[in-house]
Amino acid sequence: MRLATLFALGFATPALADVPRVATDIPPVHSLAAMVMEGVGTPELILPPGASPHEFSLRPSDARKLQEAEVIFWVGGSLTPWLEEAKDTLAGGATSVALFSVNGTLHLPYRDSAIFGDGHGHDDHGHDDHAHKDDHGHDDHAHKDDHGHDDHGHTHAHAHDHSGEDPHAWLDPENAKIWLAAMADTLSEADPENAATYQANADAAQEKLTALQSELSDKLSAAGEISFVVYHDAYQYFENRFDVATRGAISISDASDPGAARVAAIRDLAQSENIACVFAEPQFNPALINAVFEEADVKTGVLDPLGADLELGATLYPALLSQMADAMAGCGTGD
Repeated sequence: MRLATLFALGFATPALADVPRVATDIPPVHSLAAMVMEGVGTPELILPPGASPHEFSLRPSDARKLQEAEVIFWVGGSLTPWLEEAKDTLAGGATSVALFSVNGTLHLPYRDSAIFGDGHGHDDHGHDDHAHKDDHGHDDHAHKDDHGHDDHGHTHAHAHDHSGEDPHAWLDPENAKIWLAAMADTLSEADPENAATYQANADAAQEKLTALQSELSDKLSAAGEISFVVYHDAYQYFENRFDVATRGAISISDASDPGAARVAAIRDLAQSENIACVFAEPQFNPALINAVFEEADVKTGVLDPLGADLELGATLYPALLSQMADAMAGCGTGD
């Protein structure tokens, strides 16, 4: 019996041991990694669903996930500044891939006004200035000076300075497809025996996202004119890709409260123009939205860029995009 048990373990243990331990920062990135790792392993999630990525304190269980990680996929320091130092301290030997810095990723600048106007204020001419990153966006800390400035001149200690680039780039499925490929390449390097599976999974996931992108484009186009306001400005990558436009945002960031002038501008917008919907987010108190829009005839709903109410795993990312498109389409004149 003992020999039989050891024989069985001999088959199971090497395969499991060879799979790299992967940690991810937010649920959408976890979902993309789960797509690539399907049938091989399961990534860990650092940020609990519903928590703010900008301000979070690691729990002991989260710290253990980082300590045990051999590969870390995260958006970057502009989204999760607390993770920058934590991963260097707890997982200094891990391969760290800042997805926002992967070559080809579309970058859009922050919008610093409360009202965005009828258009997007940008187009597909975002930029990806990654001269000091390799093709997978691996972090190169040698390019930071003593003050923590990175190659773009940003200071991670001032992560809430919104004069730079908007990090919510996962809401563009074209960026997600680029990140899937980077994940497959990174995992293939770490685990050559399963390289074919990682690559096949990434290819299949990219095809599914392409089909979903077409489906959602048709849905939003059929909805007609869509006019809405959001709680915080996190959705411009989705807007840019699917040709919809938020009219304004009550807050520029989920890490800061809006000032009186910004609230007044949004209230005037709601009263003077045909705003159909206002979207809250699940982690924020709706009292401010109720106060701003109490005299306006608008529908209220919820948008969540992180998918806090969705089941973790490979299905979360496409479900997140679909949920967002459904909510926005409900504000259209074709509804």
